[in-house]
Amino acid sequence: MAKEERKRKRGDWDDIFDEFDSEFAGMRDRFDELLGRFMSGDLGKEENPLIYGFSMRLGPDGTPMINEFGNTVGAKAPGGREEALREPLTDVIESEDKVRVIVELPGVEKKDVKVDAADRTLDIDVNNPQKRFSKHIDLPCDVLPDSAKANYKNGVLEVVLQREAPKKRKKPVKVE
Repeated sequence: MAKEERKRKRGDWDDIFDEFDSEFAGMRDRFDELLGRFMSGDLGKEENPLIYGFSMRLGPDGTPMINEFGNTVGAKAPGGREEALREPLTDVIESEDKVRVIVELPGVEKKDVKVDAADRTLDIDVNNPQKRFSKHIDLPCDVLPDSAKANYKNGVLEVVLQREAPKKRKKPVKVE
């Protein structure tokens, strides 16, 4: 196949890679800004190392999902100063009847982990003097917050929530 012919032909993969290109351009901008601040001495004075990373996968609908993590994602303390707050590496796994959320929280005690579940969100906070993590997760579907079960072992938090069954509501509509 000639080079020009390959350029003209677009398929599903091209759409996926266009999404990745857009995400990577945004991450590159954030990384360039961080590197500039680090080189100028505005960032990195604290004892904690700078951490930045991402995980990639295709979502259930085939759309690329890129999740960023680290202490450079934009946490600001009151007054606008940088704070040693990390956004943990997180994975959300959806099945027919459950949503599992797996969060890496290395070096923290179970007693310091706070989890709040709502109909479609999950908030995770760790607040102790040595390690601070925070993550707000928009869940892919409605869940039953009262069904949430959390387990923390070896630095990994797993939260399992039951999906809420779709409500089949029937409402009579007046015909005019």
